[in-house]
Amino acid sequence: MIKKLMLAFAALAVSSGIAFAQVDVNKADVAALDGVKGVGPSMSKAILDERAKGEFKDWADLQTRVKGMGEKKAAKLSQSGLVVNGKGKEGAAAKPAAAKGDKSAAKPVDAKTAT
Repeated sequence: MIKKLMLAFAALAVSSGIAFAQVDVNKADVAALDGVKGVGPSMSKAILDERAKGEFKDWADLQTRVKGMGEKKAAKLSQSGLVVNGKGKEGAAAKPAAAKGDKSAAKPVDAKTAT
């Protein structure tokens, strides 16, 4: 019984690691792209169609060539594990904005008033 529980736990640990694996836009197939949270069938098709014309150089190239890929979308996709040539989008791992009404995110202090 304990062996079965340990095996189940090990399988769960391995599968959760796969869920957060990085997907390189220049190497991924449709299934891998669709597995990234925020990428649907139409975006996968657009990515593959553009990649057929040539690999993506960087995030700026991806955003320029794939319709509907703005700064916010690119940042969210990068946080979900999408990479271009092994690199995530710069600034994508930034701390999330404070929730509405959350006072814990203080405003920056002015150097003149802070003493």
